[in-house]
Amino acid sequence: MRVTQTEIDSKSVDGVRIGADAGADEASAVSGRGVSGKILVIDDSSTIRRTAEIFLTNAGYQVMLAEDGFEALAKVGDLRPDVIFCDILMPRLDGYQTCSLIKKSPRFHAIPVIMLSSRDGVFDRSRGKLVGAHNHLAKPFSREALLQAVQSCLTGCVADEGAAVAA
Repeated sequence: MRVTQTEIDSKSVDGVRIGADAGADEASAVSGRGVSGKILVIDDSSTIRRTAEIFLTNAGYQVMLAEDGFEALAKVGDLRPDVIFCDILMPRLDGYQTCSLIKKSPRFHAIPVIMLSSRDGVFDRSRGKLVGAHNHLAKPFSREALLQAVQSCLTGCVADEGAAVAA
């Protein structure tokens, strides 16, 4: 079943309002500015996708979901997200391969990718950095950790673009 943005705007889950205006004050407080940003969450776990969707939507972000790397690559091209969360362990195309393909693309290499994994070791973090990941977020994640990771990317990207313009 496909849910439209209008349907999301008028729904709530467990008494928490979901929609573009729900949590706008919260996201503004976190970012210090207006709410904006498209986030792509790639994970084969429907629980993780749904949790991230609720946290991010409540904070005022537009959220797109993908179950695996192949589906995600098509969505990156069509929707051009501002930040991507990518699970490491997925069938068909794992998170490292997905991140590597995104980072090798001249059109999409600047999109920050945050690796998601229940494995939080030095090896996993290092391998993520080698394929171009911006950061690593351990699962299960808290609402605060997820929003902080997004803000880190969005403010870092703005600073990077400003430095590139100045140069």
